Amino acid sequence: MRRRASLVLLALAVFFTAMAPLLRWYAFPRLAKIPPSQYQETVMEAKPATLLDYNDNMKVKQVPRVTIVQTLKGNVEESERIERDAGRDVVVWDALSFVAGPDGRMVSEIPERYIFDAHSQEPVHATGEMVDGDPVRREGIEFKWPFLTEKRDYEYFDAQARTSSPIHYRGTRTFRGMDVYYFEQTVPWTRVPMPKKMPIKGVTPEQIAKTGMTRWYTTKRMFWVDPVTGAPVNGEEVHREELRNAKAMGMPQDTVTVFAGHVKMREDYVDSTVALVKSQRVLVLLLTSYLPWGFLVLGALLLLLALWLEARSRRPDGERHDDTTAAAPDPAPAPA
Repeated sequence: MRRRASLVLLALAVFFTAMAPLLRWYAFPRLAKIPPSQYQETVMEAKPATLLDYNDNMKVKQVPRVTIVQTLKGNVEESERIERDAGRDVVVWDALSFVAGPDGRMVSEIPERYIFDAHSQEPVHATGEMVDGDPVRREGIEFKWPFLTEKRDYEYFDAQARTSSPIHYRGTRTFRGMDVYYFEQTVPWTRVPMPKKMPIKGVTPEQIAKTGMTRWYTTKRMFWVDPVTGAPVNGEEVHREELRNAKAMGMPQDTVTVFAGHVKMREDYVDSTVALVKSQRVLVLLLTSYLPWGFLVLGALLLLLALWLEARSRRPDGERHDDTTAAAPDPAPAPA
């Protein structure tokens, strides 16, 4: 009976020991992925800010606040269509960056379509990939880092410039009780396209281009990223935009500031993002750490128990020791 139990325990020990690396290196890369229907909204603010007021004779003003609302909406139909050709799990995010002045009026509105691998976050190039209606071919990441983010630089796509450049790992920091990786990217002054949707009715980017006026942009981008899920828990930008050769449009100066400010996530959205990431990172850690190590420990314990039972089963029953056996007495002498 003991030998049969030891064989069962040995089989279980082999099973759990084999499951540990399978969970980490086989199951995790296939199970951990971004859901195609994900929806996320983030509100950021620059307080105070410098802003070009298109509705007040194109004057540059100091305003108390500029609000940027960024939405990411999963397009399930498009992801399924692209998956059939790509042969892998694909996520399609329809993103919108909406900038509003202190009065709530639109300053700029730039849509994007971002297509990427659901597991690795690598870009997937397909019809429909665009920024503000212009076809683009992304290299590197945008919005999110890969699962199990590494301590290294990544290529990060800039939607304004339509190009990718390195975003640098600057060390590990503590943010809201979490150990996070801090990344930083500086985009130098770059000529960028005019938004398709202008805040002045009847004015188109083509009309502005004919005057010779150009739009330029620079930013310092900062992210605090959870290394387990690859999700940013906080983000900031020191952002500046200018119109150059502005005298062509009748402005008194040749260079005019369109927007300048330090953009930060609103506190309530930081709190909700941190709470969401903390809940999601437990699921990733289950597949990468908790279950694999737990199965290894369980397999070792089961192996020790199986060996112990096997040793017990080999001990003979009713074992006697020679040193405790009594000597037979000599027979009594016969009477004379």
